[in-house]
Amino acid sequence: MKVLVTGGAGYIGSTTCKALEQSGHVPVVLDSLLTGPRAFVGDRAFYEGDIADRALVRRIAEEHPDIDTTIHMAARIVVPESVEKPYEYYRDNVAKSLELFDELDALGLGRVLFSSSASLYATKESFEVTEEDPLAPQSPYARTKLMMEQVLQDMAGATSLRAIVLRYFNPIGSDPDLETGIYAREPSHVLGQLVMAARGQKDSFTITGVDHPTRDGTGIRDYIHVWDLARAHVRAVERFDDVLAAVDAPSTIINVGTGEGVTVRELVSSFERVFGSDVPTAEAAPRPGDAVGAYANVDKSRRLLDWSTELTLDDAIASALAWGEKRKEILGYE
Repeated sequence: MKVLVTGGAGYIGSTTCKALEQSGHVPVVLDSLLTGPRAFVGDRAFYEGDIADRALVRRIAEEHPDIDTTIHMAARIVVPESVEKPYEYYRDNVAKSLELFDELDALGLGRVLFSSSASLYATKESFEVTEEDPLAPQSPYARTKLMMEQVLQDMAGATSLRAIVLRYFNPIGSDPDLETGIYAREPSHVLGQLVMAARGQKDSFTITGVDHPTRDGTGIRDYIHVWDLARAHVRAVERFDDVLAAVDAPSTIINVGTGEGVTVRELVSSFERVFGSDVPTAEAAPRPGDAVGAYANVDKSRRLLDWSTELTLDDAIASALAWGEKRKEILGYE
């Protein structure tokens, strides 16, 4: 089938496009290139532009009348930046998505797979969260994701739209062929920061927050290999109608993670083991908007998507290191 992927030039978007192709599907990319590099699009059908450009969305639909599903990934995603620039986050993540959804409904393109975030969850004593657990987003970024979940639920109840919301946990790693990966020159992403510290591109890796109520005081996350995350999207696209029939609702929310919690200190230890040497570290207070964290209860994804992760934390770290060696060749910078 043919799938429209907004944000398909991004880290997760481009990896998902590859996973779709490997499963016999055809991605069509819509991306403004605000952050994602053009190199990640490759030779896929590509439209450079804004998701709120209704005329452009209509043109895409006219030129690809066989589009079956839209995977909506286009968004601003940096938590500290969202604290500094809330207007840009609410405009781009919420207001523009509203325009996209309304146009998709008007075009009869009713299936929407939406990228949400585990940063929505309230802190829980056990840290394992189900889709029904309380929410308490701590940043403008996280609040934009919650708003869009609510928008989709309401629109699915009132229009032809049908929605599956995937709450991502913490994607790391690269695609298997090392053609895409983290692209920011100085990524805010934890693994990118570790790679830079390990290679002497910065003085140390800073552990932000060491007094959290976790087993070692550092934040806890569920680190999922980006390739496993991409595979989850493929499964959701392929089983879209079956999933909604199983829950007997026009929309549903599914956690996508490994089902295991890893603290930041444990991540550093795993990284050092894979990298083969120690990484200099420093400690600091949590960044604005940072949450203690959580890890996924994955019962629903196993049941509805017949999907679970196949790759390990070490696999993800090794692929990130390998991408770090190759990304200058693809992007022109280290």
